[in-house]
Amino acid sequence: MHLEPGEETSPHPLTQRLQKSVFTTQAILPNGKRISLLKSLINSICENNCYYCPFRAGRDFQRYTLSADDFAKLFMDLRRAGIVEGLFISSGMLNGSIQSQDQLLAVAEILRSRYQFMGYLHLKLMPGCEKAQVEKAMALADRVSINLEAPNDTRLQNLAPKKQFFSQLLQPLQWIQEIRTSLPPQLGWRNRWASSTTQFVVGASHETDKELLTISEMLLQQLLLSRVYYSPFRPYPDTPLEHHPPTSVLRQLRLYQASFLMRDYGFQQDELFLDEADCLPLNKDPKILWAETHLSQQPVEVNQADKQTLLRIPGIGKKGVETILWARNQHTLTDSSSLGKLGISVTRAAPFILLNGKRPIHQLSFWNNGLSNE
Repeated sequence: MHLEPGEETSPHPLTQRLQKSVFTTQAILPNGKRISLLKSLINSICENNCYYCPFRAGRDFQRYTLSADDFAKLFMDLRRAGIVEGLFISSGMLNGSIQSQDQLLAVAEILRSRYQFMGYLHLKLMPGCEKAQVEKAMALADRVSINLEAPNDTRLQNLAPKKQFFSQLLQPLQWIQEIRTSLPPQLGWRNRWASSTTQFVVGASHETDKELLTISEMLLQQLLLSRVYYSPFRPYPDTPLEHHPPTSVLRQLRLYQASFLMRDYGFQQDELFLDEADCLPLNKDPKILWAETHLSQQPVEVNQADKQTLLRIPGIGKKGVETILWARNQHTLTDSSSLGKLGISVTRAAPFILLNGKRPIHQLSFWNNGLSNE
């Protein structure tokens, strides 16, 4: 049971009971706005025995549970004090998935109805929840999510043996898309259906990057998830995986880069270069690896290429493509400086492009370190 990944945060001690499970973080909303987000569990009691989770059943630590009324009041007190603006709420599994989901929905209803809270709300879906509960969550929240944790049922058994991959975890994500396509958006919160995300725990179930990227492609392109999160495994004391090595943040970075290529840049999973272990090489950005194979000997003429081709050039992101399309309608792009003025990373793009029929002059740099997302 993970709270959604994101920026590393420090616990904010609201009360003694909530001290170990409440976080505030600066979150970026889908519209680009930054807000202070409270991330919390309504209770830290869990019946599941997930091998990696600090809240797993049987682990010895002080737990807590709050009523929906108390939690909603606590959040509103924090909001009035200017500490937080939005809420991300999850829960341990207490008295089954349906009752646990009802508690989360009760918090959302109290906030929206009693307190007239109109701000950002992200609701977690519990494994094994019902379709009607998913629809209700989508009518109350700006975003909903459920953690798949692993890329398939076989890998999931290495992490969470009580959970069923297809019926409990994947099916709610399928329901979300069914609801979006079959019911009018006016039934959703503020006349739109909630967006959706999921999360994988990377490195604890012996999964390959190919497995993660294959299901990520389906989630992004067929179920239209807004984002797939990759949380690098970190061992916790007194769990079955406490001696399992932590996952490199560089692996996490490569997975995010590959995921964005599939979501935003028109790439398919089978176009991405994988090593003999079916994992993304750690030493280089996957976009650069693709470009070195396909564009080094056949560079792209920036003044003529279409949008999708421009998106595949390292150093050129989505905004950069739009800027190039606008600029070349005004005049021919002839040199590196003209690209630089448009905000393009010339050192990354230069090995793979032509400007007015010529390779641009560029200074070799650390462009191949693979740390950019473009």
